Amino acid sequence: MKTIGLLGGMSWESTRTYYEAINQEVRARCGGLHSAKIAMYSVDFDEIERLQDAGRWDQAGRVLAEAAKRVEATGADFLLLCSNTMHSVAPEIEQAIGIPLLHIADATAEEVKGTSLHTVGLLGTKFTMELDFYRGRLVSRHGLEVLIPAESERELIHRVIYDELCMGRLLDVSREQYVDIINKLAARGAEGIILGCTEISLLVAPEHSPLPLFDTTTIHARAAVDWALA
Repeated sequence: MKTIGLLGGMSWESTRTYYEAINQEVRARCGGLHSAKIAMYSVDFDEIERLQDAGRWDQAGRVLAEAAKRVEATGADFLLLCSNTMHSVAPEIEQAIGIPLLHIADATAEEVKGTSLHTVGLLGTKFTMELDFYRGRLVSRHGLEVLIPAESERELIHRVIYDELCMGRLLDVSREQYVDIINKLAARGAEGIILGCTEISLLVAPEHSPLPLFDTTTIHARAAVDWALA
């Protein structure tokens, strides 16, 4: 079994989900007392969030690249960055380490293509929905059509992520607002919804949605186990 490297803390709530999901998957596949070999480094999300808000992505990339080096130094065979948004600096991280990075958008796209769906809605932080590093990768590398919510809806989704989900607050009214946005994306032609923020699955589950959900946290964790056991 290879050692899975986790670069987390963005937020720690979703990183906890990664740790649990990976170990549950290893137990399901290997049985007995088996658990995953994991090397993890968790950053202070307040520092990262301030850099995001200031648009200082270059500095954020340097911080995460240094953290990734620490994960590699502990013996990780490959790396997972436990955040959709911070894949905006994935190239900087990849340049800093000698182990492969399992990109969350690639793992998610393969899952979508495996269902034969083509048009998906994307929910996430405003950075993930609006910048090209994520949506562009889904389109150019994987041939998917990606719809994003209207601007006011993107602002709402972003606010809920940072002010509620990252603080461990799960509110029914916010879930209802998310489901309303999903319904609007369905009316525009979306066949499924990518939960492109690792916290959203804490709020919106498959039973809440009229469309199939692609939970990037679970997908990424399962892909990591594929790599670890290959």
